[in-house]
Amino acid sequence: MESFEELNINRQLLNAIADLGFEKPTPIQAEAFPVGMSGQNIVGIAQTGTGKTLAYMLPILQQLKFSKDYKPRVIILVPTRELVVQVVDQIELFAKYLSIRVLGVYGGVNIKTQMSALTQGVDIVVGTPGRLYDLAANRSLLLQEVKKLVIDEVDVMLDLGFRFQLNNIFELLPVKRQNIMFSATMTEDVEILINENFIQPEFIAIALSGTPLDNIHQSCYPVENFYTKVNLLSHLLNDKETYQKVLIFIDSKKNADRLFEALEELLWGQIVVIHSNKSQNNRLAAIERFNDNNARILIATDVIARGLDIDDITHVINFDTPKFPENYMHRIGRTGRAEKMGHSILFYTEKEEDWKKGIEKLMEYDIPTLPFPKEVKISKELTLDEQPRIIEKNPHKKRTHVAGPSFHEKKDKNKKDFNLGGGQKIKIKKAKKYKKPITRGQKNKGKGK
Repeated sequence: MESFEELNINRQLLNAIADLGFEKPTPIQAEAFPVGMSGQNIVGIAQTGTGKTLAYMLPILQQLKFSKDYKPRVIILVPTRELVVQVVDQIELFAKYLSIRVLGVYGGVNIKTQMSALTQGVDIVVGTPGRLYDLAANRSLLLQEVKKLVIDEVDVMLDLGFRFQLNNIFELLPVKRQNIMFSATMTEDVEILINENFIQPEFIAIALSGTPLDNIHQSCYPVENFYTKVNLLSHLLNDKETYQKVLIFIDSKKNADRLFEALEELLWGQIVVIHSNKSQNNRLAAIERFNDNNARILIATDVIARGLDIDDITHVINFDTPKFPENYMHRIGRTGRAEKMGHSILFYTEKEEDWKKGIEKLMEYDIPTLPFPKEVKISKELTLDEQPRIIEKNPHKKRTHVAGPSFHEKKDKNKKDFNLGGGQKIKIKKAKKYKKPITRGQKNKGKGK
């Protein structure tokens, strides 16, 4: 498809798209539009950066007419607060020339502010499942008029444990509605969610996870351990001209903080970190600094970074090797956009080598290995996870005694119950001396004789 005009969308939408500089629809946008217009349920499998937001918003905005009703007609669920902010911003740009009211709701801020905003009336609500359900439960958000439900990045949503909230939201929504779901991967949990809640959806798969990206130069380094990776990363990041805008992926919140602390002094003012334990203001400020090029390095975990739209990333560095090959594809897809050349670097230890092979098998491509720089120090310091585990014997384990050479059986007379010790003898005597107390019935029986 050569232009958006071929989709027969209204002039207001065309003007807004032209203002954004989009010339022709991406494959996911072209395929999703007619299905979305038909009202059929949609399941889209597409990587980040393929234009998913506009793919599901184009048919929605085309069909959404002006209304004075205060109840929302479209609900969009996303996994993180950052994505709420991003999607709301994008919708406002797409609906620049339309009279559409959009509101983002998420946790970490005062719920009363969002309750007040809902009373003013809204057409589209974008939110995280937890906060959206809270608003629906206290009757601030009324869902009777919802005609379309969109669930974006559903695989991340399920990874974060939002299944319970999703099921509760489904129960509150009208049965007659269009369901639109986008996911980067088709996991078993995603399949269960589809089978339980979607009736005969149309599947659209674009840029499957194993498809290598031609405009991304990939390479990898074999590295001894965590702190040797820190030394190698410091060495690479010293080259500011080459590493202009770097996104570093790491496996956990704990390691993200550990890496930031290790690099903070060397790269003071140039580096920021985001993960789910950071406050909302901290996370948004970090992303803003990185987007505005005030910080050239961003450390992030997979869950938080998924779905964020960050432009002009020159390098993606995989500080660890992801266990699931698809996650590697999502990571490196953040660079090499808009027909620019991107670079991806993977660090892997001996323990992570099998995971690297899994990535290469999925891509059907061997990542070129670079020689480890001689000037980089190999650290002997190990993290707690890297230290060998010492298995201690259980001191409470019941021991089986083996008879020694001095063991002998007791004589028969010493085995009798009454000869078990002084204290026990007294108990036996007391039992014989004091009989069972006589009941009132027994007393009356004696009187009648």
